[in-house]
Parts: sequence; C-alpha cells; structure tokens
Amino acid sequence: MLMAHPAVLKNLIEQYETLRTLHAEKGTAEARQRMDDVAYTLCVSTGTRDIDAALIAARHQLPGARTEDDSLLAA
Repeated sequence: MLMAHPAVLKNLIEQYETLRTLHAEKGTAEARQRMDDVAYTLCVSTGTRDIDAALIAARHQLPGARTEDDSLLAA
C-alpha cells in the first residue's frame, strides 16, 4: 500500500480538527462539506473506512509517534 507523506497527513489532521471546531461553532453546510472531504481524504490516505480510525492511523505515521510498546515502557 502506498503511504502518504507525514507532512501531508499532519496537514490533513490539522485541517480536519480546525474544520470540526468551525462546524461545531457555526454549523455551516460549507464547513460540514469541507470536513467530510478532508475526512474522506484521510481515510483514503490511511487505508481506513472511518474518520476515527483514519486519525489514529495518520497520527501513528507521524514522526515521533509512540507505539503501544513505547507507551508501556514509559509507564
């Protein structure tokens, strides 16, 4: 599977979070459509089918992401 560049994923995550906040505050159809478009792009970029899984997968592909094993060692 092709993997998106981490910079692209970081940008998509930031866009999605900003649009989610904007939609929550203003609830415009335009903000919702753009948020849906970014969510779709994140899903395609990460090979997932829902936005929650896409956000998790994208974050794990960013530099400095901690794996489950790393988090256990830090505890």
